[in-house]
Amino acid sequence: MTADMTAEMTLARLASPTAVHRPHDRASLIVHGSDRTGIVGAIGTVLAQHGANIVALDQYSDNPHGGAFFQRTVFRADDLKAVLPAIERDLRAQPGLDLDFRLRDLSVPQRVAIFASKSDHCLLDLLWRHRRGELPISIAMVVSNHPDTADDVRSFGIPFFHVPSSGPDKSAAEAEHLRLLKDNVDFVVLARYMQILSGAFIAEVGVPIINIHHSFLPAFVGAGPYARAKERGVKLIGATAHYVTEHLDEGPIIEQDVVRVNHADTVEDLRRRGADVERAVLSRAVEWHSTDRVIRHGNRTIVFAR
Repeated sequence: MTADMTAEMTLARLASPTAVHRPHDRASLIVHGSDRTGIVGAIGTVLAQHGANIVALDQYSDNPHGGAFFQRTVFRADDLKAVLPAIERDLRAQPGLDLDFRLRDLSVPQRVAIFASKSDHCLLDLLWRHRRGELPISIAMVVSNHPDTADDVRSFGIPFFHVPSSGPDKSAAEAEHLRLLKDNVDFVVLARYMQILSGAFIAEVGVPIINIHHSFLPAFVGAGPYARAKERGVKLIGATAHYVTEHLDEGPIIEQDVVRVNHADTVEDLRRRGADVERAVLSRAVEWHSTDRVIRHGNRTIVFAR
């Protein structure tokens, strides 16, 4: 770790934001696999054997006759940290289940890096919600290709790193990004980061990346979306939060929303209303991902958000 990184991380510890209240005795269990009789009962039996009490459960099957099955369970247990390894062991030992699953202690917030450019509305909204205790995450750093938001970010007690990225060759910037992120984050949020990530970077970073897009994908992709929306006389504008893949703006969608507009709205009106939607959609996507409510399945998602 460099001296600059050490100084930034120290700043974050000295000015830590309001903590989100997280019960220290709760965990999430996410399972998915082929549907069959007895899955819910088998999982419940394992949890009960270790004194775990289920406090929330959501499940979905796209076909009860051998289709894909998904389940999110939140449970509490005394001495949770000691119990979790035993639960994992016994789930793996269950005959015939053949399920993929992940267990996570919900008292431990996921570490997030936020990437941003000059537009600050999504970035500052996430920082504000985090400070108010509305997002159960730990913001490890903000990385930007412009220095404009440095003072605002640091006022929240969050480390800020300026990594310039211009021209067709982004390899130097991406190498620095990987150095900053390595072993420091659980996922990355692109809060209107106006740079295209390479497939090599996406593969090497090794954690999920969430992006906010300024429309219902794939409408009005690229630059100047609100000007083109005005030209087309649209009646709805929206935003889409999705996972990033090597295929631009085609990753699994987490959340979408719209706002109604009309012929009297100017381009600036559309931009302002669009920014409101972007903030709301991105914050919901971050909250849902960080609380294990989103399961990726191919190029789509199952979201247990209700």
